[in-house]
Amino acid sequence: MGCPANGSRHSMALVAETVAGTTPATPTFTPIRQTGTTLALTKETIQSQELRADRQIADMRHGNKQIGGDISCELSFGGAFDTMLEAVLCGTWEEDTPSAGTDELKAGIVRRPFTIERHFADIGQYLRYKGCEFNTWNLTVSPNAIITSNFGLVGRSMDDPAQTAISGATYDADTTASPFDSFSGTIEEGGAAIAVITELSLTLENGLSPLFVVGSDTAECISIARSNLSGSVTAWFESEALYEKFINETESSLEFTLSDGTNAYGFSLPRIKYNSGQPDVSGEGEVTISMDLMALYDETEESQIVITKGAA
Repeated sequence: MGCPANGSRHSMALVAETVAGTTPATPTFTPIRQTGTTLALTKETIQSQELRADRQIADMRHGNKQIGGDISCELSFGGAFDTMLEAVLCGTWEEDTPSAGTDELKAGIVRRPFTIERHFADIGQYLRYKGCEFNTWNLTVSPNAIITSNFGLVGRSMDDPAQTAISGATYDADTTASPFDSFSGTIEEGGAAIAVITELSLTLENGLSPLFVVGSDTAECISIARSNLSGSVTAWFESEALYEKFINETESSLEFTLSDGTNAYGFSLPRIKYNSGQPDVSGEGEVTISMDLMALYDETEESQIVITKGAA
């Protein structure tokens, strides 16, 4: 009896597909820095409804196959993160925009399928998922913590498990940038610096859904809905200024920067509305107010979010 696979020997990588659901013949994989994943194949089951005198179930069959799950990460600069952010926003990085040395990404309509490979090095197993598109993205900024991010995927099919790499495949080197933390960077609300935010989170949802047809147990295609970006901020309840923006339905904006000391990502939500605000009291300590927000299309930026990358 052998030993089980260990998470410490697990790695992931991705490669873009030209044809959705088809891995390139000689792929160049980009490593994904990750802390864990739930990406997997699942199947629906079809159970016989035959009635028997002995009350037993006569048969069952496997039904439609689905690929889905999350990739959990500590967000750092460059590498696969540039690719995954571009894919989940359905946008395209614009080089030297808005200035030389800075690239800009906005929400768009470009869909990008990938083959995602998982490698269990200690037991020599490869699992490959094809036709994967990035469906959701979550970012959490908390005090005294490394910045965490989560990417959700929906895919079309899975290859049989393999014990070798794809013939002719190559792998880019891992990036070495330090993960972002909550100590470095800046945050502005409504165009002014604000130092009382105790937590910030964003969630982007694309509404991807696999579509099936008669004659195949794998997704024929994947439909997409609207780009839905929401989030929340938690702040000290020290004045009514932030709370009144919820009460009066006042539009605002949110900007923050994550830096590793060398490079940085900047995130701008140019037009937001708060849709809740609760200064709850649970004890004798400080009172905080948690406010949910929705990011809306901004006519000037032509996007509900703008991400920039460049030197810190």
